[in-house]
Amino acid sequence: MPASHRAATHTRTALRVAVLADSDTRWKWGALTARRLAVEPHLAGYLLRGRATPTARQLGEVGVRADRLSETTCAQFLAELEREKYDVVVLALVGGAVQAVLHGVRALWPEPAARPVLVTGYVGVVYEKLADGLLLRHGADLVLANSRYDAGRFRAVYEGVGADAGAVTETALPFLDGAAYERAGSSARTVVFAVQPSVPESRADRAYLLERAARHARLHPEREVLIKLRSRPGEHTTHLEEQPYQRLADRVPGGLPANCRLVYGNMGQVLDGTDLLVTVSSTAALESLHRGIPTAVLTDLGIREVLGNHHFLGSGCLASWDQLDAGLLPQGDPDWLAGQGVRGASGAPDSFAAARARLGELLDLAVLPAVSPYYTRVTAPGYLPGILARHHLAPDGTPLPGAVRESGGESRLRRWLRSHLRDAARGAYRHGVQRVAPVIRRMGEL
Repeated sequence: MPASHRAATHTRTALRVAVLADSDTRWKWGALTARRLAVEPHLAGYLLRGRATPTARQLGEVGVRADRLSETTCAQFLAELEREKYDVVVLALVGGAVQAVLHGVRALWPEPAARPVLVTGYVGVVYEKLADGLLLRHGADLVLANSRYDAGRFRAVYEGVGADAGAVTETALPFLDGAAYERAGSSARTVVFAVQPSVPESRADRAYLLERAARHARLHPEREVLIKLRSRPGEHTTHLEEQPYQRLADRVPGGLPANCRLVYGNMGQVLDGTDLLVTVSSTAALESLHRGIPTAVLTDLGIREVLGNHHFLGSGCLASWDQLDAGLLPQGDPDWLAGQGVRGASGAPDSFAAARARLGELLDLAVLPAVSPYYTRVTAPGYLPGILARHHLAPDGTPLPGAVRESGGESRLRRWLRSHLRDAARGAYRHGVQRVAPVIRRMGEL
């Protein structure tokens, strides 16, 4: 594609953007990021086939639509990239999958070429596997950091291994939006406990938090306490959920009181009516703080890296259920919020301006350099091949034999059977994680 055409693409017409995502939350991040980077993009959505591929219900709850949406594998997506000639590709994936696509793109265009601009980042708070996740994302043209704090950490990791840190670009979470909170009175009327699929992990800890939410409802009959769930039993999100709160709710002593109930739905819509947001370490806390809603990050189970609530040190939001029962409504510290890219719902600056400017510079180039990840067969010969093999790619990034299936000659019945067999296998896996695995684990503890 000549430089003049690429320049016209991003200034006068909608960009052709592909988003590859592997879960409902990453699809939300990727699609909203695409809409922040480009004005009215032609958005093609691809869902990476795997354990967390979102269901139709989950996609509907996210509420972000694409011009077209399909399920794919890594190798099939790479073949699609070669055919479709997208301007921008947003990789909303776990680190290993990002690395696989980067090497696949390098195999497609081993020399400077008119290839798509590759964008990646994180769906929320980065509190674990910082070096591992970042180095697996190295090689993308833009590595988006959700805050000034994250941008500094990201650059430090890349520079610490002698890798180019120029791709790191400060933005903010693309779903920080919604109207500023206006308190109707001196006390919270609606309390939302935003649960997480894997934090905390143990059944006892999750049951404890649920019982405390129910106790809070009993102590404050004038309040409505909503347990905001991420998924229904059998569905998966970004993380595995072995102990769904829906099942634990049936075992709460005395049951849930009338003013305490389980809810689903889009988080933004739930926050529209929230007076107090409670969580262990969910990114929902940042959405809540952006609007100015009182927000509590629970300390009941300790402030520990495994819980992720250590990320909120200095936020002014750390609190226990006992303190909330006594009437505490935590307020975020302005300096901490600014460092985390949370600038408030009123008059917030355009946090994606720098990313759009950098994207424009890349689109103006006649050709882009070949993708150059930090991990290669020289720097990580014992690590990289295994990552690529999990996505059916050879060590040089090319698809393994049989990895790309052409469906054009396949009968409709065969495609139908293959789709249903795949869904059945996915359902069996999810059943094993949520039903069989916990039983086996308990038996092993006897």
